[in-house]
Amino acid sequence: MNGTIPLATGAAAFLLSAAAVVPLRRLALRWDLTDRPGGNKAHARPTPYLGGVAIALATVVPATAVLGLADRRITAILLAATAVALLGLIDDLGSLPMFTRLAVETAAASGVVFSGVQITLTDSWVDGAVTVVWIVVMTNSFNLLDNMDGTLGAVTTVAAAFLAGVAFVSAQPSLGLLLSVLAYASLGFLLHNWSPARIFMGDSGSLFIGSILSSSAVVLVAERDPATMASGLLLPTFVAVVDTGVVFVSRTMAGRSPLTGGTDHVSHRLRRVGFGIRMVAVLFGVITALAGALCLAVALKWVPPITAAIVAGGTALLLISLLQGVNVYSPAQHSKTLSRIPERLR
Repeated sequence: MNGTIPLATGAAAFLLSAAAVVPLRRLALRWDLTDRPGGNKAHARPTPYLGGVAIALATVVPATAVLGLADRRITAILLAATAVALLGLIDDLGSLPMFTRLAVETAAASGVVFSGVQITLTDSWVDGAVTVVWIVVMTNSFNLLDNMDGTLGAVTTVAAAFLAGVAFVSAQPSLGLLLSVLAYASLGFLLHNWSPARIFMGDSGSLFIGSILSSSAVVLVAERDPATMASGLLLPTFVAVVDTGVVFVSRTMAGRSPLTGGTDHVSHRLRRVGFGIRMVAVLFGVITALAGALCLAVALKWVPPITAAIVAGGTALLLISLLQGVNVYSPAQHSKTLSRIPERLR
């Protein structure tokens, strides 16, 4: 694939995303499609939804225009991501039962597996089932990561860019182009979502992003050794994995349901110890970049897969453990475990 094609397609995705947000925001305000503060939500004022529609359109339209429908795996990934984006949009407009969400997400992930995208561990039906579970869990993990201005936009832009690099290095140019387009589309949206956010992506955007990133990671580790699979699945989704791990452990220890909403995610914990909203987004982006760079180094054979897997897994467990020291279930106070961040870094 000509090197100018991904760049031109990415530029089109960036412009389409950045431009589409404007009328979508006006439409959301006119129809009162806003996320209102209160309950388990941390933002201070009503903010319009529909930003995810811009990301989805800016990814699907340019990617399909360039790639067509020739690659059934890419087609299946785009169809599945579009299906969960529509599911998320419906949920944004009116809350859906958890069972309905999981049923649609499972069906979408199954479609991706039937197209030939699956983890290869046992060479049996178990591989397909494990892949479906992975995609569904990670799709929802990215959904939960969208809880503060700019965080998921920053993570997606960086993660998709590095994963695109891995795809190109691994001789998967079609997948590389799709991921490049997603990175640019997310960047275009981030112009409007950077704190103070003028629009949210909503479930439509976060589910769309999670579906594409988790499915793409599976494509790149299929038929590889266990160490490569472990590092190739964990590194592109590192921040989402840590966030889900932190929330699951803390809620379980506190006797709370892991399935309910709350202000106990990694972003909220960083706010508790003194980070400003923009610094949280920047930190998420930096951590994603470090994980992405390690993933790319494995693809380039600069780092052994087993080393990357041990480093990624060990770091994730360490962060999950340390972040339990931030008290998020009582009135705001700084943790004794983590030191206060200087004012100049806010």
